Amino acid sequence: MSELGYWVAMSRVPGIGDVRLRQLKAYFGALGRAWAASSEELRRSGLDSRVVDQLCEARRTLSPEAEVMALRRHGIRALTSDDAAYPSLLAEAADCPPVLYVRGELPEKDRLTLAMVGTRRPSAYGRQVASELVEGLVAAGVVTVSGLARGIDTAIHRETLDHHGVTVAVLAGGLDAVYPGENLSLAQRILDRGAIVSEHPPHTRLRREHFLRRNRIMSGISRGTIVVEAGERSGALATARNALDQNREVFAVPGSIFSPQSTGTNRLIQRGEAKLVLSAADVVTEFGLTPEPLQRGDPMTLQADALQAGILGHLGATPVHADDLARLLVAPSQEVSAALSMLELQGVVRNLGNMHYVITGRWLPEVS
Repeated sequence: MSELGYWVAMSRVPGIGDVRLRQLKAYFGALGRAWAASSEELRRSGLDSRVVDQLCEARRTLSPEAEVMALRRHGIRALTSDDAAYPSLLAEAADCPPVLYVRGELPEKDRLTLAMVGTRRPSAYGRQVASELVEGLVAAGVVTVSGLARGIDTAIHRETLDHHGVTVAVLAGGLDAVYPGENLSLAQRILDRGAIVSEHPPHTRLRREHFLRRNRIMSGISRGTIVVEAGERSGALATARNALDQNREVFAVPGSIFSPQSTGTNRLIQRGEAKLVLSAADVVTEFGLTPEPLQRGDPMTLQADALQAGILGHLGATPVHADDLARLLVAPSQEVSAALSMLELQGVVRNLGNMHYVITGRWLPEVS
C-alpha cells in the first residue's frame, strides 16, 4: 500500500491536521507505520489521548486502500503537502490542508494567480466591474481563483472562461458533488481550462464551517485577493482577512456609500487593509506586470432598425435596466426586450443579470 492512502485516511481523522501529520511522520518515519501503531506508541509520538482514541476508532471503519480506489473512481488526484505538485504558495500558509484533492489541471507555478471574491447578491455595478476586471486580468495572463458560489464567484469563473482564461474553483465540500447544483455545467467548463480543488475527500457531508475554511485555500493559493463587492458581513471579507494573515496583497473595488453591497469593500479601503482598484492595470502593475491593451477590434457596422439604434444611443458602460430604456424611448417593453435580445445575439450589448444592459464594443449604426 502506498503512503498516499495513509495520508488520505489520516486526514479524515478528527483532530489530525497538517501539524500532527508531520509530527507522526517525523516520529514513525512513514504514516503507514503510524496507522498500524499501538495506542501506547501513538501517545509516545506526542498525540494526546483524545486524538489517539479518535484515530483508533477511525481505523475500524476507514480503509486506506478503499480511499485511494474511491479517488480513482471519481477521477480525483490527492496531493499531499510533501508532493512537488502541491501548490507552493498554499504550502507556505499556516494551517494548509495536509491533502489537497484536485480535478483538472492546476496552473503552472510561475503563473500569477489571484483570488477574486464577492457577494452572492451582486448589483449590476458589481457584475459590470467583475466583467471589466476579469477581461483585463486574463489579457495580462492572470489565473483567477474563486469559490464557485452564486453571484460574484460565478461571474468570475464564467467571465474568465468566456475570455479564454484559466480559472480555479475551490469547493467547500468533496469534489464528487458540485454545490450549488446549478453550477454543474460551469464546473465542467472549468475542468477544460483549469481545476477544481477541495481539502475534503469524496462523500464529505457539507457543513456551514466548511465555507469559511475554504476561504483560506482561495487566498492561500493566490498571490493576492480582489474583493469586488461585499456587504458588511460578507464571507468575501473572511477571504480578505485570510489573505492579510498570510501576508498576501488585498485589493478592493470602491462602491457607492449608499450601496449595502459595497459597505465591506469601502471599509477595507478606509482602514488601509486593501488597495483601491479602478482597473485591472491597478492590480497587475503591483506584481511587476505590464497591462495588456484590450483588443476591442474595429468599430462594428450594424444593420440596426430605429428602435435598436435608439437603445444603443442610451447605453454605455453604466448598466441600464430594460424598463428604463422602454420609458426613455417611449416604446412597449416587449418590443424593447426583443430588440435587446437581437443586439445581444450580435454581441453588441450584454445582459449583466436582472435585465441590466451595457455596450460590449464600438459600433457604427446604419438605420434601415
